[in-house]
Amino acid sequence: MTTTTIIPGVGFVAPDSGFISMLKSSDGLFETGELGVRSIVASGDRKVEFITFEKGTLALVNSSMGYPAYYPVHPVQLQKPIRGVLMDLDGTTVRSEEFWMWIIQMTTASLLEDPNFTLEEADKPFVSGHSVSEHLKYCIQKYCPKKTIEEARSIYFDHTHRELEEIVQGRGKTGAFVPTPGVKNFLLELKRMNVKLGLVTSGLYEKAWPEILSAFKTMDLGDPRDFYDVIISAGYPLKKGHVGTLGELSPKPHPWLYAETFRVGMGIEFEDRNSVIGIEDSGAGICSIRLAGIPAIGLAGGNIIESGTQFLCNHYCQNFEEILNIIC
Repeated sequence: MTTTTIIPGVGFVAPDSGFISMLKSSDGLFETGELGVRSIVASGDRKVEFITFEKGTLALVNSSMGYPAYYPVHPVQLQKPIRGVLMDLDGTTVRSEEFWMWIIQMTTASLLEDPNFTLEEADKPFVSGHSVSEHLKYCIQKYCPKKTIEEARSIYFDHTHRELEEIVQGRGKTGAFVPTPGVKNFLLELKRMNVKLGLVTSGLYEKAWPEILSAFKTMDLGDPRDFYDVIISAGYPLKKGHVGTLGELSPKPHPWLYAETFRVGMGIEFEDRNSVIGIEDSGAGICSIRLAGIPAIGLAGGNIIESGTQFLCNHYCQNFEEILNIIC
């Protein structure tokens, strides 16, 4: 972007935001200057495009799986007292992104039949924060275009099951799931304040639940099912001979995981959404929070800046102490 742009529902976006100006939306439905469109900008990773009009904005969430979707962008403004806090799992509550990127790397290496294969630094924004299928689709397109997503998913889950079982048996990858510094005191303080707590992850249940259990065991916080008011994951994988649940086509940056957590899980009305905040370290997660219509706090350490989504954050913090100062 070369000039400051106004995105209704978001605000002023500076040229150095990391957003990308576009003449047309990627699906060709909208063009700047036509049908009342004032501007079109995309996040730095091009996962979400914002089509702006005089009185509002539509967000186009792209999909490498062939199912993009449009959502209205609602203006948000954090309002105290805070009634609910929604938190991402990987990278926010637990430091585990390196582990899951390692699984993606091993899967790609298996597809290539090259045990020495390694992901590039530039791949990181595209193999974290989204669904398993989105991650694998990206790697297939870049590294092994003759392979199929079905082949990749089968190999991915083989690696996942083996490595998680090794961790459960105490033989797995060292430091796979480590609580984020400061998260224990942060959670306990929110409990003391009687704030409702929700855990939101794009991870499938079979990969997310061992992480949660491992982190809570380390923090000595008991059973996470008793601690949190609501926990939402992307459900169960669709596999031959098993019943799967919706989750691969509707994860972050789509709004549904966060929307369901606060509206259904916490029972908070949509018009009261500004008293709820979402905390994320990934660009996809920040987009998901904002498209769910709630204020977003970005946590340093993920790919928010690299994905060009920092300007969607109501606040961007270095640690949980800073976030707590905002909430209190």
